[in-house]
Amino acid sequence: MSDLTIRKVLPEHWQVHRAVRFAMLLDQPRAYGSTFAREIAFDDQVWHDRVRDGAAWLALHGDLPVGTVTLWAVPDRPADEACLVAMWVAAHARGTGVADGLVEALLAHATGLGLRRVTLDVAEENPRAAAFYERVGFVRTGRTGELPHYPGVGEFEMEHLLRRRTDASR
Repeated sequence: MSDLTIRKVLPEHWQVHRAVRFAMLLDQPRAYGSTFAREIAFDDQVWHDRVRDGAAWLALHGDLPVGTVTLWAVPDRPADEACLVAMWVAAHARGTGVADGLVEALLAHATGLGLRRVTLDVAEENPRAAAFYERVGFVRTGRTGELPHYPGVGEFEMEHLLRRRTDASR
């Protein structure tokens, strides 16, 4: 996609980040660990906190947001790993390299943080997403579960092991 930029979400982008989050929850409601009904009720402070405390990126085609992804440090997981969550590309931009750019930015950031691995969960009913993640280096871990708000919809975990930066490469 020409005229594509990937930009880290900064505090001043919180309203765009919120709007994109709403769009993705409406577009693919079974793909995420939350729902539109839950998140539309959040007050502005929740959105400010999410942007301040997180690491997220927006893909922009010109000024139009066409995708997003977030790196989330899960509280009960080891400090040297994080999760790729909230990955979304607008339907008209799928297959154009947007997802590649978003994941590339996230993995570069994770590597820069010195993380060892990035994990994600994929719904079994989303083979296109699973194939994409495999293409960019994620592999299944064997861990499975169900979407919490859609019982009966299975999901599986994938991981990407990162090459740690050495002192010589810094």
